[in-house]
Amino acid sequence: MVDKLQETRKLDHIEMALLAQTNRQEVDWRFYYEPLFSPHPDVLTDLSVQFLGKKCKAPFWISSMTGGVGPARHINQNLARLCREFGLGMGLGSCRVLLDEKNNETYFNDFNLRPLLGADLPFYANLGIAQVEDLLIQGQHEKLNDLVARLDADGLIVHINPLQEWFQTEGDRLKQSPIKTLTHLCAAFKYKIIIKEVGQGMGPKSLKALLELPIAGIELGAFGGTNFTKLEQLRVRTDVMQPLSKVGHTAPEMVTMLNSLLKANPTFQEKQIIISGGIENSLDGYFLRSNLSFTSVIGQAKNFLNHAENYEELKKFTEDQISTLKIAQTYLVAKSIVDQEVSL
Repeated sequence: MVDKLQETRKLDHIEMALLAQTNRQEVDWRFYYEPLFSPHPDVLTDLSVQFLGKKCKAPFWISSMTGGVGPARHINQNLARLCREFGLGMGLGSCRVLLDEKNNETYFNDFNLRPLLGADLPFYANLGIAQVEDLLIQGQHEKLNDLVARLDADGLIVHINPLQEWFQTEGDRLKQSPIKTLTHLCAAFKYKIIIKEVGQGMGPKSLKALLELPIAGIELGAFGGTNFTKLEQLRVRTDVMQPLSKVGHTAPEMVTMLNSLLKANPTFQEKQIIISGGIENSLDGYFLRSNLSFTSVIGQAKNFLNHAENYEELKKFTEDQISTLKIAQTYLVAKSIVDQEVSL
């Protein structure tokens, strides 16, 4: 048997040698590869991280996606099962539909995932800044607390999306600045708060303003992944694409901004970061986590969603992500983001 396996391997090497050729342009410049100093990782290799007051077994976060429509329940339940099996954190898609009490019976189970996740993992509800603004202006902040309580969530993700709302045909118009709404929310809300963008990231003034608020964390939602401004432009089915879908900040750029802000004010260290936006694989996440001076996890939405219909496929994808991260942490040293021209 051993001889037969050796023979097969050698034949594979001969047949595939040409296919396995690389060139200098393909090298991943972000890492030093140091193969001498560690054995292979195993199932006991610890990837755990304390995040938002709870322990995740691996630093991956399933970023906010969907709910309240069609196959959302099946998708979300598969994602919640995955979180429980692998010990990951999760943010829900927009829970706006649940603010209308008559929708609870129809859609509640799309979002009622705590029974599947268990009590020990971070789990967050999600609303847009426009919905939060309306409730606060109407003096109905208790609806926000009630939403989180009904879902047994740890807190609320508020997505900041003025450009998306502007281009959405049925979009809401903000009556006041998001920072004013968020300041009001922090005073009226009794759970943890995470603030995120929806595909274009944020500049340094916005990040600084968020770091100065009593929130738990920030999700980058950086330029490079799903861009909801562009998505809304696609929905109107026009050949003319607005240039505003191309503005924003990449995750590497935002990591550099956050590090600079932290250097200027070390008290910002208490905030925690979900690195998302253009994260295609574990190496992208490992590089950025290695360079970021805040506690962080790697957020992905599209990549999980691509596999979420079939649980075994979703599980295999996640196993590959975790395995890659283990190898990266064992043999790769990330270079400094400051010294390199970054393009993920």
